[in-house]
Amino acid sequence: MNRILVIEDAPSLRKDIVEMLGFEGFDVVGAEDGIVGIERARDSQPDLILCDIMMPGINGFGVLETLRQDQATATIPFIFLTARTDRKDERAGMALGADDYLTKPFTAAELINSVNARLRKKQVQEEATKTQLNRLSGNIITALPHELRTPLNVILGFSDLMITDPEAFDAERTLSMAQHIHQAALRLYHLTENYITYAHTEIILADTHQRKTFQTGYILSPMNAIMTYANEGAAAYQRQQDVSFDLEDIQGIRISDEFLRKIIIEIVDNACKFSAKDSLIYITGIRDEGEYEICIADHGRGMTEQQIANIRAYNQFERHIYEDQGSGIGLILCKRLAELHEGNLIVRSELSVGTQVYIRLPIYTLANETSQIQS
Repeated sequence: MNRILVIEDAPSLRKDIVEMLGFEGFDVVGAEDGIVGIERARDSQPDLILCDIMMPGINGFGVLETLRQDQATATIPFIFLTARTDRKDERAGMALGADDYLTKPFTAAELINSVNARLRKKQVQEEATKTQLNRLSGNIITALPHELRTPLNVILGFSDLMITDPEAFDAERTLSMAQHIHQAALRLYHLTENYITYAHTEIILADTHQRKTFQTGYILSPMNAIMTYANEGAAAYQRQQDVSFDLEDIQGIRISDEFLRKIIIEIVDNACKFSAKDSLIYITGIRDEGEYEICIADHGRGMTEQQIANIRAYNQFERHIYEDQGSGIGLILCKRLAELHEGNLIVRSELSVGTQVYIRLPIYTLANETSQIQS
């Protein structure tokens, strides 16, 4: 049974609304003013709130603003009841997060229809969120255990051999085992680093103040940095000779060196992983209005349109067919890092033909910086 809170200072109207909703099978709680309404919203956690605007003490706008600042009540659907039809008031309420307006006087049918519409919308949103969480949970269950166990088994297996019978191996064999352990440790480090960066980026994107702080980074003459990081990514597969560059150098781009390195290495890593050795990987960079567009293209496996649409964290496609290393977090991480700096990442691909990843980042110039300082 859905619980509804009615905040209305007129006793007769409050009584009528409570009775009308009660007849429809709702569990209804009443409150005579804004202060009591806020307390009862926090205590009863209703599924929807109906609130008058003109009330003594705290008016409806104050109630809404207070509840939206409290994590426990921030997402409760909120409908204003008002005798005023001023568009300015309506815009103010919507800016605070109101879901709907009911203008007095209203009929029972109008009240019930509005309440049911908001509750249906809430249900749809909750089901969509549940579906996304289930999908994420399934992806994590599928990808992460494999990504953790595989390198751990290598580390534990070889180290156990070296500890149990250290005299049984010559220097060459010991070196080989140490190299396997080192590679496995690097794989674990890469997974941990990506997980932490992704989680941190999601938090920053949801916080306007932190986001502005991270948007202050920039790189001057990015061409050399892009070439350096691309070759670093290709070196892990001994494919530096497969990488071809055609980069227009510019004064600067708005992103920190750390995050640009992460983006370039991750995408080049994918290009190497999903394309055959000796096939070319093209990296181009051009100025396009106020942005710098980097394109990393390969002639590899490619993706379908549906797979591109479903790019998300821990979602590695066709894992049951291809035994690839990776948690599936790299591409969505790069997209979030570009968005963090007011840029974008776009994937275009054709199955069995290849993939092109476009990273667009705002251009940085010293003239822009001087203008901002003066303003």
